Amino acid sequence: MGTPTHEARPGGPTVGAGLQVGALRAWLEDSTGRPVRLLETHVSWVLLDGEHAWKIKKPLRLGFLDFSTPRARLHACREELRLNRRLASWLYLDVVPVRGSPARPRLGGEGRAIDHALRMRQFPDDALLSRRLAEGRLDGATVDRLAARLGDFHLRAPRATPDAGHGSAARVLGATAQVLTGLAARGPDPRLGELAAWCGAEGRRLRRRFGARLRDGWVREGHGDLHLDNLVEIDGEVTAFDCLEFDPSLRWIDVQADIAFACMDLHAHGRADLGWRLLDGWLEATGDHAGMAVHRYYMVYRALVRALVVAIRGSQGLAAPAVDYLATATNLARARAPRLMITHGPAGSGKSRLSLALVEAAGAVRLRSDVERKRLLGLGALQATDASRAYSVGATRRTYAHLRRQARALLAAGHAVIVDAAFLQASLREPFRELAHAMGVGFTVLDCHADPAILRARVLARRGRGDDASEADLRVLDEQLARGDTLRPEERAHGIDIDTGAPVDAAALAARWAAPDRRVAP
Repeated sequence: MGTPTHEARPGGPTVGAGLQVGALRAWLEDSTGRPVRLLETHVSWVLLDGEHAWKIKKPLRLGFLDFSTPRARLHACREELRLNRRLASWLYLDVVPVRGSPARPRLGGEGRAIDHALRMRQFPDDALLSRRLAEGRLDGATVDRLAARLGDFHLRAPRATPDAGHGSAARVLGATAQVLTGLAARGPDPRLGELAAWCGAEGRRLRRRFGARLRDGWVREGHGDLHLDNLVEIDGEVTAFDCLEFDPSLRWIDVQADIAFACMDLHAHGRADLGWRLLDGWLEATGDHAGMAVHRYYMVYRALVRALVVAIRGSQGLAAPAVDYLATATNLARARAPRLMITHGPAGSGKSRLSLALVEAAGAVRLRSDVERKRLLGLGALQATDASRAYSVGATRRTYAHLRRQARALLAAGHAVIVDAAFLQASLREPFRELAHAMGVGFTVLDCHADPAILRARVLARRGRGDDASEADLRVLDEQLARGDTLRPEERAHGIDIDTGAPVDAAALAARWAAPDRRVAP
């Protein structure tokens, strides 16, 4: 196990009923014949022996946890094992008693248990996504795998019942107030007043929405602490570890609150592009576009939580990331102008590749027709469809009507929206132009094209890989080229023409999309 901890002082602290962790470290070195590192988090001690990580809870009673008794620490160890096996069963091994005496402790063996340790598989520090990000080694493919893993986890997670008390509006707003109070108690900061006012206003506005999220089944037993230091890639598998075990209310939360933590932390570390990419992949996996109404609130809340954790670590003399989470919260709380883009072009014209690049560069929410068409049929993105059923005239109309409803809700929630679809007929494009006009937002058509030989090569390559939701083959492409129409003059006024056979500057394209003159005239 690698962990974002502080190297402990060599003198050796005590935990539990006077348990000397330094003595346990010495025993472990004698037993294994290897040097053992002793690390410290703000709630635990961790012994790393080169093969295993032994995690021992500190005997603390804080506002958010109580590890003050051996029984409480044993329960926390068992819960941590159970909960983390959901995402990393190969990493979490068992709970082992600490026996002997406080001055001469040992792991396992005979005798009365004086404390307990959680045994994990040790992994190298550079497996942490926080380390990879700092070293410039965190790429989009890794983020995509993480998004799929977390999306599947959230879809399978147990749902909270409305009477359980988790995820209610009162619980959400109370948790935010508690964090703000904790931050204020640690010293004045002029930003806290502004953030408290924003959270209060947004909380009141979203109160009914929070209740609806609970009723609709989106409050689930999640992870609760999905920041970069708790995300890891080992042997090609990307997942999360160190789930919050000490307070059920911190993990029985809206799934949007869970994924918002990881997205926020990428923003805080200067990689908003990867934050948007993670969100895009997660939304594709879960289909929870309706939850974007509360996503920004949870992003701000998560930044406040992380700011409080950093403050607590600092008060304990522990190392903390050099990140200004209050600045991140302030930036995330700022309003942004919603706007709408639709794509236009046949199979292989680069619509999905370019729209993903714009998600990263512009900060947008994407709706993919290939994915949503299958979702409406109860299928996953990579599952095959019955073409006669999925691509009939009626199914296509239902798909585009669904995309329009989703786009309307996302725009109303204040997001920039990209609808990634072929849009080869004006009759399909016009309802989206009318939507932009009705909502008073900018409208853009991203007109993608390339040489037919390039289109055919791309379609063949994609079909060969089998890693995309699109099922278009050469027959479909030929039909699209024969039947698709060109943009009308009034549409070209809102169009951005892109030859995808040449390199495209995504940042420049995002700047063009953000131009202030893209509102639709009556």
